[in-house]
Amino acid sequence: MKSGLAISFFILNGIWGYAQEHYRVMGIVKDMVTQENIVFSEIEISGFTPARPSPIDGIFNLSPIRSGDYIITINAQDYLSKRMPISIGSQDLDLGIIYLERDIAQEKTDNLITLTDSDLLEDESISMTSGMLQATKDIFLNRAAFDFGQAFFRVRGYGSENGRILLNGIPMNKLVDGRPQWNNWGGLNDVTRNQVFTHGLQASDFSFGGILGTTNISTRPSTFRKGMRLSASASNRTYAGRLMATYTSVVPQNGIHYSVSASRRWAKEGYIDGTIYDAYSFFGALEYQLNVKHSIGLTSILASNRRGRSSAVTGEVFQLAGKRYNPYWGNQNGKIRNSRERKIVEPIVMLNHYYNSKSFILNTGISYQFGSNSKSRLGYFNAPNPDPTYYRYLPSFYINSPIGANFIGANMAKDGFLENPQLNWNNLYKANTSLSTQGKAVYIAYEDTAEDQQFNIATIGNYTINNHIKFDFGGNYTTLDSDNYAEINDLLGSDYHVDIDPFSNTKNDLDGNLNKTNGNLFNYLYNIKVRVFDVFSQWSVTYPRWGAFLGVNYTSTDYQRDGKFKNERYLNSSFGKGEKVAFSNFGTKGGITYKFNGRHWVVLNGAYLTKPPVYQNVFINPRENNQLVNNIQSEKITTTDLSYFIRLPNLTGRVTGYYTRIQNTTDINFFFVDAGVGSEFVQEVLTDLDKLHLGTELGLEYQLSSAVKLSLVAAVGKFLYASDPLVSINFDTAGAEEDILNPIGSIDLGIAKIKDYKLAQGPQKALAFGVEYRDPKYWWVGTTANFLGNNYAGISTITRTQSFYLNPETGVPFPNATDENVKKLLSQNKLDDFYILNLVGGKSWLKAGKYISVFASVNNVFDAVFRTGGYEQSRNGNFGQLQQDNLSGSPSFAPKYWYGYGRTYFINFAISF
Repeated sequence: MKSGLAISFFILNGIWGYAQEHYRVMGIVKDMVTQENIVFSEIEISGFTPARPSPIDGIFNLSPIRSGDYIITINAQDYLSKRMPISIGSQDLDLGIIYLERDIAQEKTDNLITLTDSDLLEDESISMTSGMLQATKDIFLNRAAFDFGQAFFRVRGYGSENGRILLNGIPMNKLVDGRPQWNNWGGLNDVTRNQVFTHGLQASDFSFGGILGTTNISTRPSTFRKGMRLSASASNRTYAGRLMATYTSVVPQNGIHYSVSASRRWAKEGYIDGTIYDAYSFFGALEYQLNVKHSIGLTSILASNRRGRSSAVTGEVFQLAGKRYNPYWGNQNGKIRNSRERKIVEPIVMLNHYYNSKSFILNTGISYQFGSNSKSRLGYFNAPNPDPTYYRYLPSFYINSPIGANFIGANMAKDGFLENPQLNWNNLYKANTSLSTQGKAVYIAYEDTAEDQQFNIATIGNYTINNHIKFDFGGNYTTLDSDNYAEINDLLGSDYHVDIDPFSNTKNDLDGNLNKTNGNLFNYLYNIKVRVFDVFSQWSVTYPRWGAFLGVNYTSTDYQRDGKFKNERYLNSSFGKGEKVAFSNFGTKGGITYKFNGRHWVVLNGAYLTKPPVYQNVFINPRENNQLVNNIQSEKITTTDLSYFIRLPNLTGRVTGYYTRIQNTTDINFFFVDAGVGSEFVQEVLTDLDKLHLGTELGLEYQLSSAVKLSLVAAVGKFLYASDPLVSINFDTAGAEEDILNPIGSIDLGIAKIKDYKLAQGPQKALAFGVEYRDPKYWWVGTTANFLGNNYAGISTITRTQSFYLNPETGVPFPNATDENVKKLLSQNKLDDFYILNLVGGKSWLKAGKYISVFASVNNVFDAVFRTGGYEQSRNGNFGQLQQDNLSGSPSFAPKYWYGYGRTYFINFAISF
């Protein structure tokens, strides 16, 4: 009875709200300095659906708004947000002219990119989500990107593959791993600032989105700031210097707007030793406005990025060489040469048609992206490992010897490492030119390359039916044709390389030449074809007291491998087209907003969706055969979040609680292991793996005075494995005869006991307190004190299976492998908590019509040393070896870690006219 009365009261209260008079809020947004209208601003009134001013005169008109007290927020790209309390009585409210001040701190986006570049160029490191957060005004997400980002913090523990990135409405996430490749438009900050970001499960105008959110980057010249902008930057992070120039047409000629931009970034060495940086970018866009409603846009982007990579290291190596140490490089003829470089050159060309009327917006586009993504490395064949951190060259190898500690040998190894800590290129050439090799290479430098051609066609529509109901829809079709191969780029003084697998003594290419030279493809060559069809629709309803939305999507995905080399180890499964694997997936999400009044409201969102596995987790070993993961499944994601928002004259913020369960994930890892099943280079396949993400987010901003603003941000999460997955390993050395009887040499290891272990998803606890001062004379300074903790190293799965207990020599369990001893050995490694202090500041001037700005930041002011992530090595896959290795306290196969940057700076000077 009581619950029925409560529901009746809620319904009657809503009906009473509808019956009241509704009014309009009007105004014009202008630049404080130039007095020009800002036509592409966004106006929001305390949780109502944001509105945009007219693109012709900049006038905004919001309706229907009921009587009450509200906070109006005006946002515009490159301007400071403005918040004002308003009171609507019994008539329309005209706010007149609202002036916005240019945001000096917009250069923080350039600062952010130096962090994003660093992260995305490391294979094993945590994929950062900060890049997609630069468009948000939310204080929590802002801190997550610009302050927590340097510690590779992940919002809600999600990887960037859970976010959707669009360029002019066309999806940009890579199909190989689902992640966006920011380097495809890196260095073009001026023309990629125009972004619309929706966080988490919020409704997006552009896509069904991912559980992390959706970012749409617009490159329409008609929306850019007009004129010329020149900038120069200096930093000691990923690059040392950057020059950038951008020009956008001031007055359209015959309805044509255009914009061009170019940049150059470079460093002989970044913050980490030996990490060369060499990048250049070009952008051109042309927009032809046929009439008031129709426009056609052509966009072209060429961004080339080459950078030396770095490696995670053990604690032993860190103690010997420090946090900047990188074993991948050495001096050759007086110059730094990194054996592991990554180069990305993937141009993009796209054509869009835009239709915009009072009630209907339609964007249809096609794009073509091509080019290559390559990673260089050293290959060695029946020769010593050239890596100076190879375990046999370090002191711990002699301390942990099974025949007893050799301290003399350990000291000699220490001295030898400190004298020659880097890769010795001269020794590689000497080995290749010795009389014993007779011209045959024992060391080569080569590149693993993916050469892609991707075609997209997409359309997005937004139909405003009336003042209360809006309908969004869209779809895209994507095809990918990807050639993958290894190419010799330097024989290092030898005459040829024999293309035979050194472990099994079998040919990698039965039908090709055995001896390979510079420029030849070797080892593997295969093609992957991917087709994706994706559609979505979404209904949104908005009333004065409440709002709601419901979205659905359907995706069809198929993959197929076509082997070009007949591998002697896999005669029946390496050459030709393999089985086509297809997935059909769907998703639904919705949300409801209830407004207590104009300053307090709550939002509840929820979603259930399925996702196809990315193709790197579908094929077990695509370099050599067509085999698929057995019983491969789509991922299932169930998620919900509840947020409370507050908008007061001096206080704004939100608190959010969230829950996400990701089920049926698949993961494939490659490593050399000594386990109860033997010693081999294996592919480890994990299936039926579940993950749990839950926690809270808090973000508050308080305007202490007209010049001083305080902020408080906190995140507390729990990210862990929620199931015990199935594990199998596949051996890489099956011979030709075994190919018929046992095609892949697979062994089922059963389940891995990893439930409740923590995910290696970055810090699971974060806290920031910030103070910002803005002077009326257009200078600004801010500082943020940050605490990050509860970060864990990734675990080795194979050591949590029953094979870990088996002695590989006898096939029976180790007698002392008790539950207590095993638990002690396999306890998860928690990284140290740490504090970092960041400073930012800037100033701007208007001189003779030229807008000049200077921005500077110093991260990690006190040069704190901290680990951003790491992982357990899987080499010691059985109890006996792992216990022996840990006896000394300095194991040879200890976990490897990445270390964060110490004190770094970023300075930018810009002039616009």
